[in-house]
Amino acid sequence: MRRLPLTLLAMWSAASLAGTETSVDAETGLATWQTETAGIQVRLTQISPDQARGFYQARGFSPEAAERYAAECVFMTVVRNVGDAPIRHRLADWRYEPAGQPPRAIRSKTQWERLWKRQGVPESARIAFAWAQFPATQTFAPGDWNQGMTSYSVPRGGAFTLRFVWRADGKQHSGKLEQVRCADENA
Repeated sequence: MRRLPLTLLAMWSAASLAGTETSVDAETGLATWQTETAGIQVRLTQISPDQARGFYQARGFSPEAAERYAAECVFMTVVRNVGDAPIRHRLADWRYEPAGQPPRAIRSKTQWERLWKRQGVPESARIAFAWAQFPATQTFAPGDWNQGMTSYSVPRGGAFTLRFVWRADGKQHSGKLEQVRCADENA
């Protein structure tokens, strides 16, 4: 069994007490934060700046445009319906709170599309970008799940709390992932 450094173990323990589970991939060193509450499971896994650059350059982004996205704090986001009723999310309702700052909305696909058009990103690359992002809205039947990228304007290594919102059984619910950290440049 691989032993975790004390600082990592302390982070995992503190996060677990708050309802957020944290793990680190032994091969890549990239971290994952996950929580499950009221029929929904939400997971964020770090995407390194190099992974973000490579992914988008391979899809037709210029190095400069790919760098613009890689400069964000990028995560693979997975949402799973682990309950018995359909759930619906709207990414526009989600907020992230960088340490010591007010809550912010996640940049929408529409906002990214405007930026990519201004930067002259080819249409085929913009389509690939849109398909790789987490859906803006979606209804999940029990057992359904989906994944896609989300990004946050937080500095490398910076921390934030993600507050996510969904509807089930005619009611609005909310949950959070705490002490989420952006990947460092060296990840």
